[in-house]
Amino acid sequence: MNIKGIKLILWLLLIFGGVILAHQTMIHQQVSQTIKDKSQKAVPVEVTAIRHGPITLSRTFSGTIEAQADFVVAPKVDGRIKQLTVELADTVQRGQLVAELDNEEYVQAVAQAKADIAVAKANLAESVSALEIANRDFDRVKALRQRGITSDSKLDETKANQSTIQAKFEVAKAQMTRAEALLEMANIRLGYTKIKVDWSGGDDQRIVAERFVDEGHMVSGNTPLFRIVELNPIIGVIFITEKDYARIKPAQIVQLTTDAYPEEIFEGHVIRISPVFRNATRQARVELTIANPLHRLKPGMFARVTVEFEKIQDAVIVPEQALTKRADHIGIFVVNENNKTVTWRTVKVGIQEGERVQVMGEGLSGRVITLGHQLVDDGSLITIPDENRTAPIADGENKS
Repeated sequence: MNIKGIKLILWLLLIFGGVILAHQTMIHQQVSQTIKDKSQKAVPVEVTAIRHGPITLSRTFSGTIEAQADFVVAPKVDGRIKQLTVELADTVQRGQLVAELDNEEYVQAVAQAKADIAVAKANLAESVSALEIANRDFDRVKALRQRGITSDSKLDETKANQSTIQAKFEVAKAQMTRAEALLEMANIRLGYTKIKVDWSGGDDQRIVAERFVDEGHMVSGNTPLFRIVELNPIIGVIFITEKDYARIKPAQIVQLTTDAYPEEIFEGHVIRISPVFRNATRQARVELTIANPLHRLKPGMFARVTVEFEKIQDAVIVPEQALTKRADHIGIFVVNENNKTVTWRTVKVGIQEGERVQVMGEGLSGRVITLGHQLVDDGSLITIPDENRTAPIADGENKS
């Protein structure tokens, strides 16, 4: 190949390389322009107002309802049930008769004790008379001995007789005391055949929750007859973990709902907090008192109890979906209304109530992005579609 041919080939290669370089430069400029356009393009987002107002920290626990007071009525003596004067769900008064046992055996025991008292009285009277005689004999012999008319042996014999009769008198007194005690015991046991309900404190009325026996049954002492409960106020019981234990305090307000009355909220407050945790569950027992004047809440019901731990009257509140994370920091995008850009604000999250969240930080006012914050950064342009829509034309207006 001659020199002219080589020059031609080199010339063609140079021209071809220039074309390729120019093409690559044009592509690079187009990509750069596209990226620039995208960076300046407004991102559509949804926003809502940052609000100020009260917010409450609360927790909802599953619990049960128990009676304020709950005890079993039982006889103190054995016998056959002669009569039951109350039934299941009846209201009973303090001191009311609720059952009666057959008392013939106990009436007979009282009669026997009275007869024993009569015998003891007769023995005591005899002892008193004998002691008076013995005392007179001793005084007479003692006077004769002082005058030298009788002997020392006679005085000693009289003294011994007096001591013997004195001892019999003391025995007769003790027998009289014992007979009186036996009569009192017989009367008490007779009184036990009439079974009454009694309690201290609380309301004068309570409810028969259960009946365990029927009339005619033979029962022994301490056999349960009735279960009596107090229903107003009623007690709610929940168990809390260590996380919430430090937050709960006596007198805190609670709200309670049940499956029986799902649309109704019952209000109460904390009255007792256990000082220990159960080893098996690592939970502590908390008792609540709830007014129950109509007796609608019953022992054994399940309940959902909401406890109010804390309430802030003037908090900065945003929706939970407004929170986002950038570089391990939690924050929100606040709308700059003058130029429709957004500013990233780092926040500290406080109380959460449902979908409402308390936030703390600087420059928290105006509106905040709730949807679309994953597409923006600090200083990004935004557009709010709802504000760009034309208001609908009312019926009857000219549509031209």
